[in-house]
Amino acid sequence: MGIIGVVSLWIIPVIIGVILLYGTYKRVPTYEAFVEGGKEGITISFSIIPYLVGMLVAISVFRASRALEFLMDFMKPVLEVLHIPSEIVPLAFIRPISGTAALGLTSDIISTYGPDSFIGMLAATMQGSTDTTLYVLTVYFGAVGIRKMGDSLKVGLLADFVGIVAAIVIVSLLFA
Repeated sequence: MGIIGVVSLWIIPVIIGVILLYGTYKRVPTYEAFVEGGKEGITISFSIIPYLVGMLVAISVFRASRALEFLMDFMKPVLEVLHIPSEIVPLAFIRPISGTAALGLTSDIISTYGPDSFIGMLAATMQGSTDTTLYVLTVYFGAVGIRKMGDSLKVGLLADFVGIVAAIVIVSLLFA
């Protein structure tokens, strides 16, 4: 085992040990603070569950309604003119909604077309250049009680759109 293997094996225990030693040095009741943090984590988890369930139901309804396939058929002529592979469009729509679903789509695209293909590189770049905006808004904003999220939604979706367009342009310029 090389130096990197040893470091990666011991880095987390060392960090935890340093935190515990520093807390003890500062006379912080470290065990009690840990237990209190665990209680807060459970409370937050229970407050997030309704928002998470609502989002998952919405995603399931969207998939079951076959709305994405309808939208794909509608957009196909425009995508062909712009030289955008239609296989990427579902990833562009799903990525702002669910990171897990987007990762599944990316994995499917890469396993189908290969990691060195234009579509594979484009999918990987899109996966890394956007965020799960709707997930962040529903789960995190819901957990802290933020109700007015219209501006955050607009900015988040605009950032996702810019990330997707930038991914398409950059991968097209570099690898097409």
